[in-house]
Amino acid sequence: MNDEPHALAVALFSEILTADQLLRNRLSRVLPKGMEISHFSVLNHLAFVADERTPAQLADVFHVTRGAMTNTLNKLEWAGYVHIRPDWDDARRKLVAISPAGRRARDQAISVIAPLIDELVGDLGVARVRAVLPVLRDLRLRLESLD
Repeated sequence: MNDEPHALAVALFSEILTADQLLRNRLSRVLPKGMEISHFSVLNHLAFVADERTPAQLADVFHVTRGAMTNTLNKLEWAGYVHIRPDWDDARRKLVAISPAGRRARDQAISVIAPLIDELVGDLGVARVRAVLPVLRDLRLRLESLD
């Protein structure tokens, strides 16, 4: 029996999980005071899509429960980073948009994250990062299809 594919899979996931933990720890230390990675992720997404989203849509995008997303959105709304309003077409739904303060907070976070990421890419080499991206993207897509 050949255990190489199993050992390779274990090594791959061990490296991914360890890298994820180290990156999250590093990002948490450089993000603006009070901002969590989940907050930055939502703000970054809303800035990128440049349109309102429902809490359910955001929960689906981030693969979290609606309750977890509601908690994150409540914290962002309290900080003034998002506006949450009723959907005028369907009173049961709410719509979320990034506020000007949220856009500034996201931009500030980007300004402290970018040097960290740039340094990592520089250390690894652009060609190596470019080569690994398709593999990581395929892995993500396969994991998403399991949901």
